[in-house]
Amino acid sequence: MCGIYLSISSSGYVSPNSGTRQFLHNRGPDSSREHKVVVGPPAPFEVISYQPLYITFISTVLSLRGSNIVPQPLIDEASQSVLCWNGEAWKLHNVEVAGNDSQGVFQLFLKASAGEAVTGELSAHKRILNAISSISGPFAFVFYDAPNARLYYGRDCLGRRSLLQKTDSTGELILSSICDNNLGDQWSEVEADGVYFVELFPPTNAGSQNILIAKQEYFNVTRAYAHNCEGGDSATHLRMPFPQFNKALPDSIPPALSLSSPSVDQLHQALRKSLELRVRNVRLSFEVGLEGTSQNDSKIAILFSGGLDCTVLARLVHDILPIEECVDLLNVAFQNPRVHRSLENANEMHPSPYELCPDRITGRASYGELQKACPGRTWRFVEINIPYSETMTHRDTVVSLMHPHNTEMDLSISYALYFASKGVGLVHSPSDDRPHNYSTSAHVLISGLGADELFGGYQRHATSFSRRGYPGLTTELELDINRLGKRNLGRDDRVISNWSKEARFPYLDEGLLAWALNRPVWEKCGFGACSSSIDSGHPTGNIEPGKKVLRLLAWKLGMTKVAEERKRAIQFGARTAKMETGKTKGTQILS
Repeated sequence: MCGIYLSISSSGYVSPNSGTRQFLHNRGPDSSREHKVVVGPPAPFEVISYQPLYITFISTVLSLRGSNIVPQPLIDEASQSVLCWNGEAWKLHNVEVAGNDSQGVFQLFLKASAGEAVTGELSAHKRILNAISSISGPFAFVFYDAPNARLYYGRDCLGRRSLLQKTDSTGELILSSICDNNLGDQWSEVEADGVYFVELFPPTNAGSQNILIAKQEYFNVTRAYAHNCEGGDSATHLRMPFPQFNKALPDSIPPALSLSSPSVDQLHQALRKSLELRVRNVRLSFEVGLEGTSQNDSKIAILFSGGLDCTVLARLVHDILPIEECVDLLNVAFQNPRVHRSLENANEMHPSPYELCPDRITGRASYGELQKACPGRTWRFVEINIPYSETMTHRDTVVSLMHPHNTEMDLSISYALYFASKGVGLVHSPSDDRPHNYSTSAHVLISGLGADELFGGYQRHATSFSRRGYPGLTTELELDINRLGKRNLGRDDRVISNWSKEARFPYLDEGLLAWALNRPVWEKCGFGACSSSIDSGHPTGNIEPGKKVLRLLAWKLGMTKVAEERKRAIQFGARTAKMETGKTKGTQILS
């Protein structure tokens, strides 16, 4: 996990304000470096008149891979090209990356940009786009191609890492992973629709001697992702790592999914492969320090509501990690004055408001089922209890972190992720029933985000099927996948990473996505399926249709209660919804 900041201006260096700089440091406490350059047009270019550009690069690093910290920005001494990288390249050209990935990505970009004067502009673009298309994993980046005075920036096609931008009429372009908007600045998310390319010194007429970022005509931007099957020109398109959504319709009523259905085993294999990339060879952050660590320090924590998606991930993590490694289950619950009595009134007659939260109830139940299904594993169930007063103390920080998202629903979801990812709460020792304070040492957080969109877990999916059948269901699912980056992922990345934590999303692995999007909808969920006599007599025949393939996998893994758990949105499970008033709607803009 890293923090990226870049500014380009013709009037001087532009540095982040103190709040933004602190947010960047929070994302990457292991290393922080600033690099400034003044640039003019490259020698072969004929620009009639120009002003120099002042470029500021800042990168902060949370180092979780390899044996040493690799400071950023990465600078090539020979060419003076620069890379700011925030991501995890699990594979390059389908080959797994061992150790630190940023150096491998930088070498890939340097090789792709070389030889521009000989081979021409189109070839360089093609090589850069091919290089980006070869990366498997979540990322946001800024790459300055110094010899050719070009800037590339963007996010992966799902938008799993945050990148914001701000432009103004003076010709400044600012990119940042995060912003402190207490000055009222209006940032926007860089769309996860391709790589953005800026020609810093395009041939111009006199009087327009420099790039004015705010004016679209000075952008020379490539920003389209194309599916492999579309036959898009690789010089102007990035290849999508998965196929288009399969919208096939059944010829007749499809058979019901069962434990013996091929898709259950296929999902098991794909999900395990995804998790192996994300939980193996993780080391403690350098921020934790080597002194004072012990075998009981957790390297992996799971954002744990006790629901289907996260509990299946926890169960599979058990099959992957050595048995002696502890795994933390981060379960957050809030005091909501609209729902709960005050904390001071909690007693035997009036239980703690935290224990009344739906996610605390399901979390404890699923924790118990994990203990039975995974003997020998130490699971730490971390009770993260947030009083209303603490929520309000952090409100302004959360609002800044989630910006430019600004609705009541964004805030309620962000509250839950913000405090859960901090990982500070109570645990019960096996030898002592009294809880003690605990702060997770894990900097890698596993999230179940994406399962609902892939396998039809939301109520609106059931509603779409009831109203318009399979055509309505497939349309709704495709829409959800396409807007993940815009609605969820950038916001979640900004909120979670403020505690020097990195969220990883196994359900959004490129390989798993390719499998899931290629399967017809009836092999993933059970809407409209015909139950056979065998299924009707088996307990799994009564499992609800939403995410049925995942529910069957949970059953197969010995998690029968989890398989039957109903979907509950995080803001209702943790009780962060409508904390200040019960009359607001989720879409209401924050005041």
